[in-house]
Amino acid sequence: MKNKYLKGIGANIFLLGVVSFLNDLSSEMIMPILPMFITALGGAGLIVGLIGGLRDSISSILKVFAGYWSDKSGKRKIFVFSGYLTSALFKLFLAFSKAWQHVLIFSGLERIGKGLRTAARDAIIADSMPKEKGKGFGIHRAMDTLGAIGGSVIVFLLIWFFGYNFKSIILIAAILALLSLIPLYFVKERKREPQDINLKIGLKNLSRPLKLFILISGIFALANFSYMFFILRAQELFTGKLSVGVPILLYILFNAFYAVLAVPFGELSDKIGRKKVIVFGYLLYSLTSFGFAFFNSLTPFIVLFALYGMVYAIVDGNQRAYVSDLSSEELRATALGTFHTATGLMALPASLIAGFLWQINSSMPFVYGAAVSIISVVLFIVFRNHFK
Repeated sequence: MKNKYLKGIGANIFLLGVVSFLNDLSSEMIMPILPMFITALGGAGLIVGLIGGLRDSISSILKVFAGYWSDKSGKRKIFVFSGYLTSALFKLFLAFSKAWQHVLIFSGLERIGKGLRTAARDAIIADSMPKEKGKGFGIHRAMDTLGAIGGSVIVFLLIWFFGYNFKSIILIAAILALLSLIPLYFVKERKREPQDINLKIGLKNLSRPLKLFILISGIFALANFSYMFFILRAQELFTGKLSVGVPILLYILFNAFYAVLAVPFGELSDKIGRKKVIVFGYLLYSLTSFGFAFFNSLTPFIVLFALYGMVYAIVDGNQRAYVSDLSSEELRATALGTFHTATGLMALPASLIAGFLWQINSSMPFVYGAAVSIISVVLFIVFRNHFK
């Protein structure tokens, strides 16, 4: 019985990891070229910020509602499936964009899928490894990011060696996204009773430490503007074919460090506590942003993109695990959805501010990010006794 139980947990984590691997293989064929695609279609720095921020915010508005509906209905898998399907379809439409306005619409609508699936998927992960949630989220993040590395490598090869254009690459990516639905069929959903809750009561019943952490992580999210500015910052160093190829290679480096370090930092947080690990991640982001502001050559950028990947390995999965720690099982998807919504809603102002500052000076968004991130570190330290 015990072996069967462990096998069941392993299967769920593995299958959801495979789904995320394939989906991110698709997404990360698009992500490193998206800022270049936008600028090629006439979008300036502020437009890049608008699209980057809107992508995260649209998905985040839905996360709390989808999480609440998942808890209320007692169902998880239907939200996960609907989310991945929606994303795949709008990636297909994105391939036919002819102006940056089309990218704004289709790229934004593609994120509806992320809003539908994330909280319910994370709740399945937390339920599947209740005593080692940090490790569970770390494994999922690692497989997700391995897909990101694969996607980035594929897009580099398609551009550098085969001369594919941006639209053809996005079309191939959409087909891969549809294939990611296949392993999801085999995920086993634990039977749950519908919860007699409403959204207002569900949010009210979230613990005070959880609400405080969501506030602090929201401030950090205000510092953590779109990755697209990091790519554009690297693109400034080069001209011609190198201005496309080198930023993609640096993005691969970012994802490689993210993938390799996600599980170790998840396990570390299981051992020494989430707070210490998350605070270190916030501080490292601040230092990394300062680096992007003040260095302007390839060698420092190699180090900085590696550190940027380490930040995501530290922060991304462990924030989710900490929210799971601070929430009850009955309201876990609601809690995760609230967290994702609060942090994601900060993405739009964060990226718009970055876009505005970019048009003044390309170093300024990174100074801004570093300064705001320090505020979240200070708040975490000041209120450390309010957390368990």
